[in-house]
Amino acid sequence: MTSYQLSSGDLTADRRAHYARLYAEGGDLAAAIDLQRQALDLAPGWAAGWQTLGTFSEKAGDLAGAADAWRKVLGLSPTDIFGAGLKLSLTGQAETPATPPSEYVEALFDGYSDRFDTALVENLGYCVPERLAALIADVSAMDAQFAKVIDLGCGTGLFGERIRRTASWLEGYDLSQGMLAKAGEKGVYDHLRQADILHGIPAARLTGAEPADLVAAADVFAYFGDLSGVMAVAASLTAEGGLLALSLEAGPEDCEWLLQPSLRYCHGEAYLRRQLEQNGLDLLTLSQEPIRRDGPNTISGLLAVARKRPCAAVSEKPAELVPEAALTIALN
Repeated sequence: MTSYQLSSGDLTADRRAHYARLYAEGGDLAAAIDLQRQALDLAPGWAAGWQTLGTFSEKAGDLAGAADAWRKVLGLSPTDIFGAGLKLSLTGQAETPATPPSEYVEALFDGYSDRFDTALVENLGYCVPERLAALIADVSAMDAQFAKVIDLGCGTGLFGERIRRTASWLEGYDLSQGMLAKAGEKGVYDHLRQADILHGIPAARLTGAEPADLVAAADVFAYFGDLSGVMAVAASLTAEGGLLALSLEAGPEDCEWLLQPSLRYCHGEAYLRRQLEQNGLDLLTLSQEPIRRDGPNTISGLLAVARKRPCAAVSEKPAELVPEAALTIALN
């Protein structure tokens, strides 16, 4: 994981930032912003502090102030581990990226890994792994055994736990080492590796590995706007006649993809159908249903299972491969 500085390195600045957070939690955003600015006067090179100022300013309705803070973050941390560029695009200050920075996604899930299962499943009613596994069972024999399954963006292994009994061999890939460590503790995968789905999956696979007869991406494509690249990668990993199972957050029907305030992307059904068709995949089943809660709201998802046509040609070549040496091995 890319390192980032959560402490300013200045005790006085950190103390003022701490009080700023307390004021923000108490609803006094004006005081929070004032104290956070005082902290940044003492530590002007503190990227995480500027990100916090942007958040306080956004909550206070000062979008111009928030945008200024996020631009400062980008200047100090060009890899955008904090997702400042995504925030700028939501406020109309920058073009919406087709995908978020890998460093942002990696940091997000590394920080979330210890509480992921509890927060998502128990607190938010997350049900994609169960529902996707059920849809797979519906389109195949209930007792079907898959010779090889690839779990893209496997996270802590929630989907892997549900598909293990029908998989002779199960591979899992994720960008976050923290999530992979949790998945490894469950003991359900035969092969786990850290890899960027869009750029590094083929290089991270075992030498001479064949395509899989089931590829799954449970709650993964919500971190991609333009699906053309990642869909091509998923299709290339799927054997002819094999299945691709995936979930998306459902967007307006007339949209292709949209970045949401959650910093996740939603997609239109017609766009999904087109992407599957262009990558040689025949849609077998598609369900739009609730997949989790987000505060008082319920998030609706698109859950799909498609079959790869024989000799199917994908819409474009998978993204350029990253040398295996550039990948960090999490678990074997």
